[in-house]
Amino acid sequence: MTLITDLAPAAGRLLDAVPLLIDRTFPLAERFQKQLPRSIAELSRLLTSGRGERGASYLEKPEMLQAYLRYFLPWNLYRLSRLLPGLSLELREGDAVTDLGSGPLTLPLALWISRPDLRSVPLEFRCVDRAGAVLRAGRRFFAALAEFTTGAGATHWRIKTAAAALGAPVRGKPAALVTAVNVFNELYEDLPYHDHASLAGKARAYAGLLCRDAESSVLVVEPGVPRAGEFIACLRTALAEKGRLPLAPCPHAGPCPCPGGFSPGGKKTRWCHFAFDTAGAPAGLRGLSAAAGIPKERAALSFLFSGSAKRSGENAPAARPAETAEGGLPVRLLSDPFPVEGGNLYGRYGCSEKGLVLIRGEKSRIGALVPGSLFTAEPCAQTRTETRDRKSGAFIIDIGAAAARTAGTAAPASFRAGPRRRRTGL
Repeated sequence: MTLITDLAPAAGRLLDAVPLLIDRTFPLAERFQKQLPRSIAELSRLLTSGRGERGASYLEKPEMLQAYLRYFLPWNLYRLSRLLPGLSLELREGDAVTDLGSGPLTLPLALWISRPDLRSVPLEFRCVDRAGAVLRAGRRFFAALAEFTTGAGATHWRIKTAAAALGAPVRGKPAALVTAVNVFNELYEDLPYHDHASLAGKARAYAGLLCRDAESSVLVVEPGVPRAGEFIACLRTALAEKGRLPLAPCPHAGPCPCPGGFSPGGKKTRWCHFAFDTAGAPAGLRGLSAAAGIPKERAALSFLFSGSAKRSGENAPAARPAETAEGGLPVRLLSDPFPVEGGNLYGRYGCSEKGLVLIRGEKSRIGALVPGSLFTAEPCAQTRTETRDRKSGAFIIDIGAAAARTAGTAAPASFRAGPRRRRTGL
């Protein structure tokens, strides 16, 4: 299964319409339109280097809310629309979804755009956020998007919103899915970067919050930055301790080989994230990004999808031999291709039950593998030995003409590696 999918044509058309629908739903006077790039740049600063100045109710300010709706919401919809089709959410008629820190209903909007198979399924969304203004804006925009899509305002989805703190009780029946998109990074951002113990403690606390409903699956998506990758690894451990094993992106339930954080020597360690191009994002959005001085050629995210305790036992990649005669070694591809030093080979990093893996081969074969896809190394001598890459310590798998298979769509044959560069993607 390829986790980061190409946009379906219909999803691409809806994403292209999002900026125009936002302008129609939330019209701006001309003078506010002119200052929009500056407002976007300022909000970006408050979310990064200036976070100490931001305050808890920053989205209650009209100029910040408009900047969020016109810039951050469309980019988040693009990221999620590349991810959600590759996840086995298995939502059924009558199921409830609890979306924590929902903002302008980002998760329901992205599901509507990228999962048309769910639009006709009666679902209940309980969207919780501390900012009532952003929830109200989300309801308005969801109604506009649904009407644009179907020609009618009514849908099979029931949207409930609650302006409340993150830990507040959520009324209603147990949720089949609990989600949190770009939520937790605002809650651990003030921790010192070397304070792994406190980050792990917060992850354990948030795991308890996510697991209030015993039968729910859990989806957490965070920015694709090193600290978020470290948090996701901590959350993975905390959820596993509660019997909720990972369903994606992990191909195994063993220790995470990309935990992030720092080594004893003070160097950053590898962290799990997925990066992809932005060529399919709306042209107007890319132009607005450039005007704000924050153009995007690549988008990235870190995420974890875990099952309920029952579902984890049935479907998760639980403890099992790392290699079987039938299946080979499952590897989740993580990085872009890069030239391997000392030869004409190219490589990609991956995650496996054996730990970090370096898959090596000819440029064309390595380039045809898709980041995020599940690669299976066939049982062979290479997968039974413990050959390690001297630089990374990764377990090496050399692939030949018939040494491997992948699940997912192949990359375009026109892949070009470009100039030699340092290894990326971890």
